[in-house]
Amino acid sequence: MVLNPAPEANALLPEQNREGGLTQDWAGNDQQWWDWYVTLAANDASDANDAGADRAPLVEGPGLPDVAPADDEALVAALAEPYVLRDEQVAAFRAESFVKLPGVLPPAVVRRLAERLDVLLRAEHGNDTAGRFTALEQMWRADPLMRAVALSRRIGDIASALVGADVRIYHDNALSKEPGCGRTPWHHDAEHFPLATLKAVTAWMPMSAVPTPMGPLSFAQGEDLRPVLDGLHFDRVGTSYDRAVTERFAAAHVRVVDSAYGVGDVSFHGALCFHTVGGNRTTQPRRALATTYYADGARVVDSPTLISGTWREFLPGVQPGEVAATELNPVVGRLLD
Repeated sequence: MVLNPAPEANALLPEQNREGGLTQDWAGNDQQWWDWYVTLAANDASDANDAGADRAPLVEGPGLPDVAPADDEALVAALAEPYVLRDEQVAAFRAESFVKLPGVLPPAVVRRLAERLDVLLRAEHGNDTAGRFTALEQMWRADPLMRAVALSRRIGDIASALVGADVRIYHDNALSKEPGCGRTPWHHDAEHFPLATLKAVTAWMPMSAVPTPMGPLSFAQGEDLRPVLDGLHFDRVGTSYDRAVTERFAAAHVRVVDSAYGVGDVSFHGALCFHTVGGNRTTQPRRALATTYYADGARVVDSPTLISGTWREFLPGVQPGEVAATELNPVVGRLLD
């Protein structure tokens, strides 16, 4: 990726990151990274966040699953039970770098996690979050329910089977696209994770059904689309990169898979999967848990970039070029017991 020189500073980009190339540490915290990152997405009038945009009114969200929440014991048991992954699902992931799996999380587990996540996010960000993309990382270190998800053998073993290696956790992540928030820009995670491996995968676990107006993930179909985007300049202050990806995919007739999520559906996308996320045009926050895994034995790249955000918090003490393994990165998925 080439950095697009930009004379005008993005107000949400830390001052220390406004000069020089991409090969530098992010100077802000994790939420500041997200506040900046969503400004890089091109929004049409229906997705725009600004008050002056001509927007359609928000529609009602789907609500939480209409079931009683699981108790803690039932939740832990469900997240430990193996998921039957079919050969064709693994093949689909290997061919396209993403796969959506039904019934990974029981509705009662989704309900319990959604209620707990609401408490955690409000404690962190308060109630005045309309139009924002709020996030919360490393929840598993302090919260037992979030630990059950992040260290789940059910989820971890799926990730392991898809990438073909034992996997460690990079970090967990709560992602809340609040009502009125616009798009997330096109990207692939190999740009974001400072890991010298393509055997990395993120489990995206929505905490409700996610109909199209709420902003489900959209995946560009293809194992490696980097040649389509060869020479494209990354724009750290504006939307030119996001617009250019859209234009190049259209010119190359790249198919974009964009479909709603049912309750309990979980998608897995690999490091080279180009994806974007639509704006949330509902009255309900679109919340998801996203946990990233990577192959045991992987190293940190020699030159991490500011796009990697606060990666040193997830790999404490590990320096560029070293093996990515600390007490915060236990092996949570194995090919064979």
